[in-house]
Amino acid sequence: MKNILVLIPVNDEQKKLLEQKAPGASFVYSDVKKLDAALVQNANIIIGNPPIDLVKNSKNLELLQLQSAGVGEYAAEGVLPDHVILTNASGAYGLAISEYMLGVLLSLYKKLHLYRDNQAEGNWTYLGKVKSIYNSTALIIGLGDIGGEFAKKLKALGAYTIGIRRKDSNKPDYLDELYFMDKLEELLPRADIVSLSLPATQHTNRIINEKTLGLMKRDAVLINVGRGNAVETEALCDALESGRLLGAALDVTDPEPLPKDHRLWRIKNAIITPHVSGGFSLKETHDRIVNIAAYNIEAFFNGRSLMNVVDKAEGY
Repeated sequence: MKNILVLIPVNDEQKKLLEQKAPGASFVYSDVKKLDAALVQNANIIIGNPPIDLVKNSKNLELLQLQSAGVGEYAAEGVLPDHVILTNASGAYGLAISEYMLGVLLSLYKKLHLYRDNQAEGNWTYLGKVKSIYNSTALIIGLGDIGGEFAKKLKALGAYTIGIRRKDSNKPDYLDELYFMDKLEELLPRADIVSLSLPATQHTNRIINEKTLGLMKRDAVLINVGRGNAVETEALCDALESGRLLGAALDVTDPEPLPKDHRLWRIKNAIITPHVSGGFSLKETHDRIVNIAAYNIEAFFNGRSLMNVVDKAEGY
């Protein structure tokens, strides 16, 4: 009998779905904050993101289905035994996070964040001209589910869309141009909108830094929803405070959580949210994560190919 440990919140209907995919398996549902180390070590399959120190070198583990699209330390050498299949929840977050990205972009373009600040002070003041997505040029760095959904929305609103990905030269219809990462510095000066939805790898660490920020337009907007370490935080603060950029919207930061006394909180043309664009905030996202887990459980027990299998060496 296989032991399946479920660490994500599930309702009765979702429990029924999961259990139908693995008849005869033993299911245990637990809150990750109250997790017993023995439960992790005894599990053959885990659904969710267990603490690294508890899952490390789990001898019984065969499949780890993450609730996140990013895999972080789970793919690091020495964490999971080589035979463990690691799968992520890529495909669950595109809807929620792309809508977040569109929301913060419009907020920066229409100065809604500044008007909100004025509202709190009862200040009825016109803040000047605004920008439009229509006829803008957007550089979408990272074209997985999230970046692709954001590109589609921008294209529908009249933006010229340029995509960057690490591999696969097949250009989807929602992109006007497609390149690999080696063209980043060449493309940044063209972009009004620069979005990042990248995993944390050695290739993405601080790709937005003092040099690359200096290549961007003075009225460009930067959006980061991937991992905080893709952006050199202090260099971004300098660029924002000096007026080098129109603004930035960050759902992820480096460090994270962002310390209460960090200057980034107080920069007027920055929108900061505490890594909430994904998660379970939107019901559709939650449903998609459970459906991915259910599919992979069934595939695992029936010897079929699983979806979202992570290449541990690549980190995604």
